[in-house]
Order: sequence, then C-alpha cells, then structure tokens
Amino acid sequence: MPQSAFTLESLLETHDLPLIIIGADLRIVAVNRAWENSFGVIRENMVGQPCCVDGRDCRHQRLFQTLEAYAGIFADKIDSGSQRLFSARGFPLLDADATLYLGETLTVLKKASARGDDEPAMIGKSTVFAQYKARLQQAADTQAPVLLLGETGTGKELAAEFVHRHSKQAEGDFVIVDCTILGEELFESELFGHEKGAFTGAITAKKGLFELANNGTLFFDEIGDLPLSQQPKLLRALESGQFRRVGGTSMHKANVRVVCATHRNLADMVKTGRFREDLFYRLSVFPVEVPPLRQRRQDLPLLIDHFLEQLSINADSGYTITQSALIKLIQYGWPGNIRELRNCLQLAAGLCQDKSIQEADIYFMQRQGNVEPADDSRPTGDAHPLPVNSMAQFEAEFINSLISKYQGNRKLIAAEMNISERTLYRKLNRLNLT
Repeated sequence: MPQSAFTLESLLETHDLPLIIIGADLRIVAVNRAWENSFGVIRENMVGQPCCVDGRDCRHQRLFQTLEAYAGIFADKIDSGSQRLFSARGFPLLDADATLYLGETLTVLKKASARGDDEPAMIGKSTVFAQYKARLQQAADTQAPVLLLGETGTGKELAAEFVHRHSKQAEGDFVIVDCTILGEELFESELFGHEKGAFTGAITAKKGLFELANNGTLFFDEIGDLPLSQQPKLLRALESGQFRRVGGTSMHKANVRVVCATHRNLADMVKTGRFREDLFYRLSVFPVEVPPLRQRRQDLPLLIDHFLEQLSINADSGYTITQSALIKLIQYGWPGNIRELRNCLQLAAGLCQDKSIQEADIYFMQRQGNVEPADDSRPTGDAHPLPVNSMAQFEAEFINSLISKYQGNRKLIAAEMNISERTLYRKLNRLNLT
C-alpha cells in the first residue's frame, strides 16, 4: 500500500461505520477496524483483493469514471456464496500527491433474526442504565410504534435492535432505513421498491425496505432528516400497510413493527412546519429517552473493557489501560457519548506502546464552548489538543482543500466527505475553519 494511503487510512480510522478505500485499479487499498469487526475479516487479507466479486455492475468503477459521490442501497456479494443488503456512501478521495482513491462506508440494512450469543450486547449496571433497559423491554412488549430520543452517539440503533429481538417480531428481519440518504429521488424506490423499466437503470424489479421487513421490524434512523415532501407517503404506508412499487400498478402489503430514532426535537420541528404533526403522533406512541453517557458514569469501566476487548480481537495480545488513564476517561464529560468513547480508545490503542494505554495516549476532540459537566461537583477534564501532524491537522488540511475546490459550497464538500452538512458544520467549528 502506498505511504500516502496509510496517512489517509489513519485519518479515517475513527469512522464508526465499516469503511473501505479502493484504488483506481478497483482493488482494495485499506479497510478500517470497524470493517474488520463487522465482517470478521483481517485487513491484511483484504488488501489487494478486487473490490467486487462480480465486476459486471461495479458501482466503484462508475465513480472513477464520473468522479461523482453516490449514496444508495445495494445488494452486495460478500463472497461467492452470500449476499447482504447495504446502505452505501461512496466518495472520491485525493491524497497529497493528487492520487485518486474511492472511500465507501457501509451500513448493513437487513439483519436476520438471531438468538443467544448473536444478540448485540447492552452493557451497563448503573441505576440509570437499568431503568433505561427496563423501558426498552416495556416498549418491546407492546406493538406500539417506538420513538427513541437522545443525543448523537448514544447507541439508538442498538436500542432499536434490542426492542426488535425482544418483541413478537424477533423471528423476522431487522431492517434499517437511513433517512439521511433518502432524498427526493431515492425515497419511493428504496422504501417501496420498483418494477423493471420504471426508470433509467431499473433493469430488474426490486423489493423495497418495506417488503424486506415484512413480519419484522423497520427502523427509521434519524427520522427527523426525512424530507417533508416524502412524509405523507410514509404516513399512508404506515397507516394502511399498503404501498405501490415505483412503476407498478398493483398494491403490496407488509406487516412491520416500526421503531424510529432521532437526535432532533421533533415537537419543535412540528411547530415550525418542518415535520408533519400527524406523522409525529403516529410515530411517537411509545417514546424512550436514551440517556447520554455522562448520566451513566458508573458504566464507563464496563464499556471501556468491552471496547478494549474488541480492539484486541485481531491483535497478538490484549490491550490494557493504566489507572491514571482510566481516571482521565471517567472524569471527561463525553459530549459525543459512546461513539466518542469508542473512537477515543481506537486512537489511544494506535498511539500506545506495548499494548498499554497510558494517560498521555488519551486525547479528546476540541470543541467550541463548554462541555457539559458530568455532575455538579466533578469537572469534565481539559480537552487536550491532538499532537502536531495528527489526524486533526490532516483533517483540517483535507477540508481546506475541499473548501478551495468547491469555493466554499458546503453541500458539495459534505457530499465528497460522505457526511451530512450538519456534521460538516460541527467539524468546521471544531477545527476553527469557519
């Protein structure tokens, strides 16, 4: 792998989604740790392999031809004998030598029913966590639509899957709808499916996410990002259980359990006309507040042990953490919640020596304004700046190059970086690029 690609990999390593980097020869240059953990692969075995098992319809090749970022839902062959449904975001990347790469993040949208050891772990022993888990169990026991409310990074998808696996729909599939990619042109096709010839490129008929979730659970992640113009179509499908594929004439039916999540204040969005009132009441029958990490501080040692165990899966030996480093983590306020904790430990694992994480290996992302304290008596700890020539500096240089390339157009910058404009705005503030 070129040295420049290693630098790019380090920049993207803290992505919590599985991420792959592909070269212009359509071979894999790198995958991140989340990819290893999600698909049970070792990255060294992936490097140099073709990006697609079946190269006849390779979306990666199209990006190198058009240089246009893409987002959509695809059925990818993981190997010659298995297939999964993914939400994929692809975007061009340039290194310092102007070498073009493709970056792509994937979210598995369809998870088959599973029991026992296959169930994702809900980790915690604090009183707050116990009350939260009991509330989720109550939600699972009902058939009412569930609305998960909470800050970003608190684990709302994990909560949604918990509700699914403890509900009457547990034998069905858990299907994720990523509302951040469901723009005007994608909504109906991806949610309801399409018939052959419905539009250019529709060479075969395709089931939508509603059909795939029949007798299972349909999870709308970041429902607050769903375009206002598409909300009536979703409401009709939820109320009747019926829908029509794009380009089709016959009605289809699906019996799905609906769970939604958002970090937005939907009630305020209703007042300002950005979210339909009737859809809001349809989705929020059983609201559940997902607690931020600062309210369940007693769970930090358990979570840290869990993430260090995950980081050790593909390592020769397990990671350890010193007492002073642990105290530093416990005293911090974690505005980015569990996602920030995981990313912080990933960085520390990369910086530490001999698999032992020291206090000096732990760095917190700089933010404007004050971080909310953990309680009234304990400070959150200082946000230490990252080292010179670190990921933050490389990220700032990369964003600056995009600002110049697109003359400050945030929509185009966000599309190339594979993030929302909201996330881009936060990055600009954090890196003092505004």
